[in-house]
Amino acid sequence: MIPAPVKPTVTVPREIEGRQALFVVNLAPRPMAGEISEGMLFDIGYSDGVAPALAMPERAVPNGARAG
Repeated sequence: MIPAPVKPTVTVPREIEGRQALFVVNLAPRPMAGEISEGMLFDIGYSDGVAPALAMPERAVPNGARAG
């Protein structure tokens, strides 16, 4: 499970259902938002004070494909 606070990025969560995004997985499990998190969802811009955007591939790639 990867709990992710997408509210600042996505106002209607259903708009990202079925879409691909960039994740880091297999992190050491830790409690977060009442769940155990084992990964991280990437966004772009938040750290720079820009409205965040989810990091998504420009075209479909096989699920589980690694960034490199």
